[in-house]
Amino acid sequence: MSKADPLAEYNRKRDFKKTAEPAGKPEQSPKGNLFIVQKHAATRLHWDFRLEVDGVLKSWAVTKGPSLDPDDKRLAVRTEDHPLAYAEFEGVIPKGEYGGGSVMLWDQGTWAPVPGKSAKDIEAGHLHFTLHGERMKGDWLLVRMKPRPGEKRENWLLRKVQDAHAQKGDRLVEHGLTSVLTGRSMAEIAADKHGEFSLAGKKGKSFDAQMEAAAEHIAGKAKRKRRSSSAKPPKFRNPQLATLVDAVPSGNHWMHEIKFDGYRALISAAGDQVVVNTRNGHDWSDKFAPLVRAIAALDLPPCLIDGEIVAYGKNGNPDFSSLQAVLKRGHGSQSKRDVLDFFAFDLLELNGEDLTGLSNIERKERLEALLADAEPPIRVADHVIGAGEKLFQAMCEAGQEGIIAKKVDASYLGRRSQNWVKVKCVNRQEFVVVGWTKSSTKVRPFASLLLAQYEDDDLVYKGKVGTGFNGTTLADVGAKLKTLARKEPALEVPRTEARGAHWVEPRLVAEIAFAEFTGEGRVRHASFLGLRTDKPAQEVEPEKAAAAPRAEPAVKISNPDRVIFPESGQTKGQLAAYYEQIAPIMLPFAGNRPISLVRCPQGRARKCFFQKHDSGSFGENVHQVPIQEKDGGTEDYLYVNDTAGLLQCVQMGTIEFHGWGARADAVEKPDRIIIDLDPDEGLDFADVKQAAKDIRTRLAELGLTTFAMLSGGKGVHVIAPLTPGHDWATHKDFARRFAEALALAEPDRFLATMSKAKRKGKIFIDWLRNQRGATAVVPYSARARAGAPVAAPVAWNELDQFDRASVFTIADGAKLLTRSRSKALAGWGFAEQSLPDL
Repeated sequence: MSKADPLAEYNRKRDFKKTAEPAGKPEQSPKGNLFIVQKHAATRLHWDFRLEVDGVLKSWAVTKGPSLDPDDKRLAVRTEDHPLAYAEFEGVIPKGEYGGGSVMLWDQGTWAPVPGKSAKDIEAGHLHFTLHGERMKGDWLLVRMKPRPGEKRENWLLRKVQDAHAQKGDRLVEHGLTSVLTGRSMAEIAADKHGEFSLAGKKGKSFDAQMEAAAEHIAGKAKRKRRSSSAKPPKFRNPQLATLVDAVPSGNHWMHEIKFDGYRALISAAGDQVVVNTRNGHDWSDKFAPLVRAIAALDLPPCLIDGEIVAYGKNGNPDFSSLQAVLKRGHGSQSKRDVLDFFAFDLLELNGEDLTGLSNIERKERLEALLADAEPPIRVADHVIGAGEKLFQAMCEAGQEGIIAKKVDASYLGRRSQNWVKVKCVNRQEFVVVGWTKSSTKVRPFASLLLAQYEDDDLVYKGKVGTGFNGTTLADVGAKLKTLARKEPALEVPRTEARGAHWVEPRLVAEIAFAEFTGEGRVRHASFLGLRTDKPAQEVEPEKAAAAPRAEPAVKISNPDRVIFPESGQTKGQLAAYYEQIAPIMLPFAGNRPISLVRCPQGRARKCFFQKHDSGSFGENVHQVPIQEKDGGTEDYLYVNDTAGLLQCVQMGTIEFHGWGARADAVEKPDRIIIDLDPDEGLDFADVKQAAKDIRTRLAELGLTTFAMLSGGKGVHVIAPLTPGHDWATHKDFARRFAEALALAEPDRFLATMSKAKRKGKIFIDWLRNQRGATAVVPYSARARAGAPVAAPVAWNELDQFDRASVFTIADGAKLLTRSRSKALAGWGFAEQSLPDL
């Protein structure tokens, strides 16, 4: 790198008569600390990482792109310094020029060395720094690798440092498919025929004018940096409420979450318009202004999110008293004690679509996909499937409130039901304050509060609470009591309890922890937790723990010992047990979708056949949806919605489940593209994996997020979920033209026709899965093949570690459940995106 002219190498490599790239001289931004990342589709796709230092952009080419996983050490090859004018360059470098190809502004922001370090450390081969970007945040490391003899380039490693922004599993490159400057995909940038500007001979004012013209052109191509202001946040809905039960429900039919000790909140958002409603529909946006700003920064589509706002106590647990104290002080200070987080746990509406009819697990998966880029203070609440007792024990040992258990396949009802149940570590209920007793000291404004609850329409006395207060809550409650004074009690109180009491209007609601109710109905060992202003006193009723829901009745499986897979010995009973175990994570893909079944009543080695119609012989949990056929008539197609439906299919000899590319309630609106890679018998699986990754890249250039699935057979499926909005003709045409374009570009690798004769040494891009009535094997379905393999979702960054498409079998149900909750697979198979033009 030239010391005299740091841009000499940059300028030497470029012909500015041909390229739209900016020429320039060293200059400094207002603060001198810009960083950018440009996604660059040159000879080989890479990400150019650039840091502003001394008036130029120090640059590295990161071959696989940045990763938020600290375990990923990404090769970063140092390149020539670039001019600062390059910081907003986005366009096409002509073919034949150095670096020819499309360039996207993938990230931008500011950077700073960590305390005690400086930019001079670059020359020493080690830089520890902090990024404040739109995609890259937190602490990072650049470390130069030991030079090898004759080495012509500087090889460095770029790695994320473990901090609050780190994420296990590589999702950053997978989700970041559009420009942070214009919102365009790589394909849209490449198709912009007017995106080149000649800079030949341009200097001074003429250079500036041409750059300004280029900037105006890019601005004209921008797709909205923010959501349209015409999009309105959804209206408030009544929240689902949980029933108190006496034990944790068992079985894989339940998903379990932490019961957060905070305020229930429904977030209604659309771009920068955000409303925070309490569980009773009161607008508390002003009380939680920093959370509102954090959600607005996510630029979400119109959506309604259910969750809990929490503050943290001294032990680090969510704590209601601490939340009350934060609201009292005013949320928004920089103090750590004033930090509030929002834990999202449900998604009720998205882009105008009512999601409440979907299952709990599918709504949660779609929520995780929606908030994939969210960072604290916005979080998605974790959950476990089954194993609720272990979670409950851990929460109680940690001093937390308890857990919420949700029936996996239940819809959102907007009222109290046993589809959601809560199990508490200690008794906690809400009570109405009806009076107080005088303190014997001047330090306290009162000694205790008198409590009551409504039973039917009558207030019933429930005892006193005199502990759990601090100086702040004593003063706050004492002041409120003075304003509510009344002469007579609002209810009947035993004479011994009423002696010396002062009475108040029954308006204050207090949350109280207590050991138990005595035989007289009084709270024992009560402790004050805080006042609740999000619930009216008239709704405060006793909570009585019901018996924990029993496990779902099992579907009777006849002949459970019949061997279905003769090579490995697995039986019909084992297959049924696998489907019962895996149903919670399979139903989001198999449920409410017309399906075709591969039935093998005598086992996979005997006669097997496809079935897609049913007259009702499968059982009450296997449903029918009438679908119009090509001849104008209608036929009833099968679909299921729950575990019992899956098991009734297994009882009838089903091994495989294949689903339509549309929902049963919207069969004319396709919602996923599936590219099935079907290799010639002679090809190695490594060829299939590389093809899948290349197709992922091609679809990413079109702005589509994709997911990989081992088919359980020979190949890999590349799946792009879509927001419904186009018809089957458009859907099929996109898939066909995409496959044909691949086959045309690389005829030695791919073909787009089913011809077995022409498939020698090639991979068939099976686009026919994307026409009306066609089906594809659903995630987690077993396959009627030797060894009982299953179709298994995988993360892109782990695809290389598998040596075949049939790695997982029906014996791996527990492993697949655990994998599904990993960060790498969270939200797998869901993304909010539309079919692009091709």
